[in-house]
Amino acid sequence: MVPERAAGAPAAGGAAPPDIPGDGTPAQPDPDAELNAAADAAEAAIARLYGEPLLRLPNDLYIPPDALEVFLDAFEGPLDLLLYLIRKQNFNILDIPMAQVTLQYLEYVEQIRKSNLELAAEYLLMAAMLIEIKSRMLLPKRQDELIEDVGDPRAELVRRLLDYEQIKLAAQQLGALPQLDRDFLRPALPIEQGLAPIWPHVDAHDLQRAWMDVLRRAKLTQHHRIGREELSVREHMTAILRTLQSRRFVEFAELFDGHASVPVVVVHFVAMLELAKETLIEITQAEAFAPIYVRLAYSPA
Repeated sequence: MVPERAAGAPAAGGAAPPDIPGDGTPAQPDPDAELNAAADAAEAAIARLYGEPLLRLPNDLYIPPDALEVFLDAFEGPLDLLLYLIRKQNFNILDIPMAQVTLQYLEYVEQIRKSNLELAAEYLLMAAMLIEIKSRMLLPKRQDELIEDVGDPRAELVRRLLDYEQIKLAAQQLGALPQLDRDFLRPALPIEQGLAPIWPHVDAHDLQRAWMDVLRRAKLTQHHRIGREELSVREHMTAILRTLQSRRFVEFAELFDGHASVPVVVVHFVAMLELAKETLIEITQAEAFAPIYVRLAYSPA
């Protein structure tokens, strides 16, 4: 006879049955335990591949020797790398935790130094400055330093970081502006030009305007010269008497030369008035508004 197994004991050579409560339903998995297990796996992951945590490096993974150099080329110098570390962890730039920042900075520099010493030269200088500041903050202050109040050792580094960040932001704003040959191109249109020149048409109005401009400029530069001309009233009196001797009556306007200048005409008129004053000639008129005539004065025998 086959012995009966005790109640609740597993069968020989078989797997243990799942725990079944007293009501006969299977036990449900604990969601909190699954979340904790997923969080532990994410923390232990060294990277993520397509969103899934990668717990160990693949055997055929190849890391090129200059992989870190590509990373450093994204920074423009030690200040840029230091500012990246501070902003990445949301540190207050006015109160930098020198111990953490210096440790992280040295880890980067050490990896650089192993691959490319020439590239890491300028970064080593900043590392030395960080170590000096960290040491000055760890060491107790001397009595004379307490009296003089030398200030925060991080002050100079903070000033340089703030200046660099301001210049970097300004450079980014300038780089965002549209630039020729980068964001837009200047259009170039070919223009065909003939060998024979085509002169513009000039009409009569254009020629008239040009001539008026010449006259206007000539009036601005013209000169009025005053010359002295000696005129004798007696000579003009003799000329008038000579003219009247051959004619009985002479019209007033005929005694004047139409081509003579104004001074000559004036002197000639003054000579006529002198002859009339001396009663050598007579100036007569037949009626009102009639022509004026000049004749020699009548002298009785």
